[in-house]
Amino acid sequence: MSKLNPRQREAVHYIGGPLLVLAGAGSGKTSVITRKIAYLVQECGIEARHIAAVTFTNKAAREMKERVGGLIQGKASRGLTVSTFHNLGLNIIRREHKALGFKPGFSIFDDQDSKALLRDLLIHHDEDADHVQMVQHQISSWKNDMVEPQQALEVAQGPHEVLAARAYEAYNRHLRAYNAVDFDDLILVPVRLFAAQPAVLERWQNRIRYLLVDEYQDTNLSQYRLVRQLVGHRSALTVVGDDDQSIYAWRGARPENLAQLQEDFPGLKVVKLEQNYRSTSRILKAANTLIANNPHVFDKTLWSEMGAGDPIRVIHTRNEDAECDRIATEILDRHLREKIQFRDFAVLYRGNHQSRLLEMKLQSYQVPYKLNGGTSFFSRAEIKDLMCYLKVLVNREDDNAFLRIINLPRREIGPTTLEKLGQYSSERHISLFDACHEIGLEQVLPERAIERLRRFCHMLESLYQRCTQGDPIAAIRELIAEIEYEDWIRQNCSSDAVADKRIQNVWFLVDSLRSTLERLQEDDPDAGIEEAIARLMLLDMLDRQEEEDDSDRVQLMTLHASKGLEFPHVYLMGMEEELLPHRNSIESDTIEEERRLAYVGITRAKRTLAMTLAKKRRQFGEEVECAPSRFLEELPPEDIETEGLGQASPELNRARGKATLNSLRGMFDDL
Repeated sequence: MSKLNPRQREAVHYIGGPLLVLAGAGSGKTSVITRKIAYLVQECGIEARHIAAVTFTNKAAREMKERVGGLIQGKASRGLTVSTFHNLGLNIIRREHKALGFKPGFSIFDDQDSKALLRDLLIHHDEDADHVQMVQHQISSWKNDMVEPQQALEVAQGPHEVLAARAYEAYNRHLRAYNAVDFDDLILVPVRLFAAQPAVLERWQNRIRYLLVDEYQDTNLSQYRLVRQLVGHRSALTVVGDDDQSIYAWRGARPENLAQLQEDFPGLKVVKLEQNYRSTSRILKAANTLIANNPHVFDKTLWSEMGAGDPIRVIHTRNEDAECDRIATEILDRHLREKIQFRDFAVLYRGNHQSRLLEMKLQSYQVPYKLNGGTSFFSRAEIKDLMCYLKVLVNREDDNAFLRIINLPRREIGPTTLEKLGQYSSERHISLFDACHEIGLEQVLPERAIERLRRFCHMLESLYQRCTQGDPIAAIRELIAEIEYEDWIRQNCSSDAVADKRIQNVWFLVDSLRSTLERLQEDDPDAGIEEAIARLMLLDMLDRQEEEDDSDRVQLMTLHASKGLEFPHVYLMGMEEELLPHRNSIESDTIEEERRLAYVGITRAKRTLAMTLAKKRRQFGEEVECAPSRFLEELPPEDIETEGLGQASPELNRARGKATLNSLRGMFDDL
């Protein structure tokens, strides 16, 4: 505890009632949560199995669990829950599946599965991909706000919402028929269960006797309800949050949930963590001055003992080409002259489209970079293929997965066969898998087609038996050999090197399944392959942008993706009206969230911060004038150094270029 400052210590030791820890950026909130868990176990005598800490990303949960492991040794930490909201919801549904009317081994529909189902449901409406996405987003919003399909129909305005509400009802019905839930259901289903069955809720309240919630400002309505239900009258709750970093309103997050705490828990204690361990005083002053323009329920001012640091630079450039060129050459220059590693630079932007030109510039100067939010491990074709095999293995009702793998590798089962199988299964209200075994199917399909379908089903049935009666991992390895999947990959790859990489991914997935199963069995010896696959499917959804990478590359990412991260040197590009703040937010008058987004960007910087903007940008083939972002006006002028407004800019650029060339020559002379 000696490493904690007085405010952090107060937050850790307070257990007299509900507590809100208002944790500013870089104020050491993870330390507070992990040390509080250790304090509850070691000093307050609460068993670890009765404590749950929830957060939003697997990465944050992993880091928390590792840190707690370092503080609580051996058996004392057994049974502790440190997970994401969705993982906690998954556990509740898994243990209560009977009360919910689910069969064991239910499927979790990811984003692509949901889209595919909605596309099928909207097929008669000739809806395009954008429309399907809009319907999907609307259904997700309704679920997060706990609006039932029937209510959605009543509140729907205009033809688009009415269409979405009708699709919502059919979509839910199909999910139920497939014995499946989607991502939003992982919270919504437990909340409804607890509301309908008080005895089940009481069982969970007895299981979780102290609840800690991280990033509370990002909770939506259904997550907020889940917290309220689990805490009940006990009030054994610590929430950590920062209303200034609430940037996910488009995902249903409600920063007002922080203020709501005072109404729900009149005895709420508030502890503010204002000492920042990340940034220089100038960076923090800029962040404080900017965010003071937003209304606040709780006021706080970040401060630091890291010294004043360099001024914040605001760099005006001619156009987007000059802006990207300036960032790329400056990073290269600072790398060569100041010996700063590439990985210590981050370039943040409001929208993904801003990175394209920057990537080209970095490539032309041979500056290595990493684009965060690229292809995730689980969205690769070979991984989705194998995951679909695993999904059907544990859930015969999963028609989506069945359709993906029935002909992969090729089994001479054509679209006509599948269409007739689909019609038959719909008439009989059974899954495609079960339909394959029915005698009635023989009236619809020729013998050869039925024989192929049944051979496929038999293969999976025998695999399932081997999984439950013997070593499941060995059985899955046998499946990969049996379907000759490695050969299939080689036939469909442009080169041996690409094929080798994809095959390596397949074995990495099998290995992940093995370690997931082992971890689950530590907590629950009865856990089997179904639970391991369900857990992997959830990882797939939550881990999209969380692949670890420590190679020496400049980090490029959106402001949203940067939350929770920190970098020694940050470039915030596109500081213009209609970019940041975004045009949509200006039109819908949601500037406050955009200001929080800029605040998040500023507080990522540890030592230096530069903001860039362009006087003109190309839009739809023509150049348009750009106005500087209003947020630049809200920064403290005494801490800002402006570049590129006067006429000296070309000379300055030439001088900088000359210095870079001299650095390069010096490096080559040393070789």
